[in-house]
Amino acid sequence: MNDVIQTFVASKKIAVVGASPNKRSFANAAYCELKQKGYEVTPVNPNHSEVDGDRCASRLNELPPGVESALFVLTPTQAESEVIDAAATGIKRIWFQQGGKYDAAIRKAHELGIETVSGKCILMYAAPVKGVHAFHRWLSKLFGRY
Repeated sequence: MNDVIQTFVASKKIAVVGASPNKRSFANAAYCELKQKGYEVTPVNPNHSEVDGDRCASRLNELPPGVESALFVLTPTQAESEVIDAAATGIKRIWFQQGGKYDAAIRKAHELGIETVSGKCILMYAAPVKGVHAFHRWLSKLFGRY
């Protein structure tokens, strides 16, 4: 596991940008699973007032103190403008959930001094890793991807 991934999953306060109350969405699954694993997660989404019973911040500048890491579960076009807000808020690390072409947002994050993780599923690394995510992690180690 590289240093940025290790640092990211070691931080216990994480903003989940794009969090959703929709139980069928990955954004909701990631939020709920990180919360269950003991992370202090803050949902961020201007379209929802709460996620999993927790008040949802409409913007990153509403985060509680001490949040330095953010999981982005957004479309690539939304992600680029959110990177700018993340930098202004003091976010030091962004995990771009796999599945999107975040190239422009990643470039912007690096320009602003934010460390990034992309092309990987956070649930394969946030401990404890169990079930299908542990299997995917094993496949990733074996083949370099899954």
